[in-house]
Amino acid sequence: YPAVMVLVQPVPMLDDNYGYLIIDEESKVAAAVDAVEPAKVEAAAAAAGVSVELVLTTHNHWDHAGGNEEYASLKAGLTIVGGVGDGAAGTTREVSHDDTLTIGAISIRVLATPCHTPGHVCYLAEDPRDDSPGAVFTGDTLFSSGCGKFNAGTPAQMHHALNVVLAKLPGETEVYNGHEYTVSNLRFARSVEPENAAMREKEEWAVTQIAAGKTTLPSTIANELATNPFMRLGEEAVLAYTGKTDPVDVIMELRTRKNNFRP
Repeated sequence: YPAVMVLVQPVPMLDDNYGYLIIDEESKVAAAVDAVEPAKVEAAAAAAGVSVELVLTTHNHWDHAGGNEEYASLKAGLTIVGGVGDGAAGTTREVSHDDTLTIGAISIRVLATPCHTPGHVCYLAEDPRDDSPGAVFTGDTLFSSGCGKFNAGTPAQMHHALNVVLAKLPGETEVYNGHEYTVSNLRFARSVEPENAAMREKEEWAVTQIAAGKTTLPSTIANELATNPFMRLGEEAVLAYTGKTDPVDVIMELRTRKNNFRP
């Protein structure tokens, strides 16, 4: 088998959204994450020579779930998954924390991360045939060097999602999120931690990637722990910036300031 069995194909959609194909190369089947534009997803699947058998919806917002009903009309019998209690359009199966799905031989574990929406979930794809890093699809919970707005939840929920559920994954786990927000996230992050060299280097790299028409994804859990202020709540610079000490207060202050940030 090739070294990396979980093959991920990003599918840019709308203005700055990302959907993804999770491909099992051996069986030529795929799961589609946040397939808001089914025609683009199907074109990517055809180019890869695979068939989409499963749609994984991270959350109910239109720019992630809005293609589900159209997709169902295109492919009879398509399983469309969403988080329990999230009410994402077109879902045929609701899933809860630690539920497991499969696509080919690839295992996909559900991670409940409510806050951005009431039933937001992330999906961790791993291949039991080898020990290559897994890939986690984080929707609008964890962004590269940032996080989603706390629309439907509390700062404690986002703290739990980022710093308990996701931070505990192996450091080499690849992170694929829902939007190309990396450069703007790093501008804020660097205002929080101006002396952080990893943030500076990542921002320079991300600017270069975008200028070349390339993606800034995937990140990794290890990189997020080094460059994402929302996952660095105990760092001296972050505490000084927020003027808070309790992690829940720190993450709330960071989110409030990010909402109002103008570089």
